[in-house]
Amino acid sequence: MAAPVVDADLCTGCSLCVDIAPSTFEMNDDGISVIIDPEGDDQDVIQEAIDTCPVEAIIWSE
Repeated sequence: MAAPVVDADLCTGCSLCVDIAPSTFEMNDDGISVIIDPEGDDQDVIQEAIDTCPVEAIIWSE
């Protein structure tokens, strides 16, 4: 099953992913998005977070 992955080098800390899928993403102490539960939100919601990321820092990984 595919899981979301955040590229910390690309993440700008806008937190849109957390706003959209708060059961999947959170901001770490450095202001970078991290995955807290790859199945925390419905796949459609996670996809919305991926699509909303302004720097395309989130992808699906096999």
